[in-house]
Amino acid sequence: MNYQDINARTIDRWIEAGWEWGTPISHEIYQAAQRGQWDVLLTPTKTVPHAWFGELRGKRVLGLASGGGQQMPIFAALGADCTVLDYSEKQLESERMVSQREGYDIRIVRADMSKPLPFEDGEFDLIFHPVSSCYVREVRPIWRECFRLLRSGGALLAGLDNGMNYIFDDDERMLNNPLPFDPLANPEQMAQLEATDSGVQFSHTLEEQIGGQLEAGFLLTGLYEDTNGEGRLHEFHVPTYVATRAVKP
Repeated sequence: MNYQDINARTIDRWIEAGWEWGTPISHEIYQAAQRGQWDVLLTPTKTVPHAWFGELRGKRVLGLASGGGQQMPIFAALGADCTVLDYSEKQLESERMVSQREGYDIRIVRADMSKPLPFEDGEFDLIFHPVSSCYVREVRPIWRECFRLLRSGGALLAGLDNGMNYIFDDDERMLNNPLPFDPLANPEQMAQLEATDSGVQFSHTLEEQIGGQLEAGFLLTGLYEDTNGEGRLHEFHVPTYVATRAVKP
């Protein structure tokens, strides 16, 4: 199987084991969102500024690699017309479960975001893309597809891994790997991932990620950094993630 098939099956196993990013929101959190009390994450700890979204009612929102029943139910509660794309069956099952529990419609698409996406040009007003490009070897094609899918004035909200997590060992004390981290080119790095059931992951530079968005035609309008939320790097306040808001002119 290819590395994306490995990743989809790995994430399904994580969810069965109680992965925090695969735990759907409760009915109470959904109801709170309906009352206007809500927050969502692109990165581990910092909530996304509400100003990055604007008015969500009536907007066509794509959750790109955003399954799990965590963010899309919030957007649905706020009146958005939601579509979610993911390659994990378990993540999509959670989306289906929450939508049925709360009684809203959502379009659910199982697909690989590293391939051309099965949507029309200009179909969406907003794309919400939490940290997941670290599971894809080439990210620039993703930004080009996002640009194609957005209408003029539409926004891409993305969570990005800056590569720092791949440098250190599991205790985050010793430098362990040079960058780029690419297990398809480095068998030793692949062995590290296999030993910890971590799927197939890749480091990406900000040149690839933020620069790639700019190359695709986006205008960067917002940015913040975040940490892992736990561990030694977090204790030393080392940023390991970046969130960006980029707009299609």
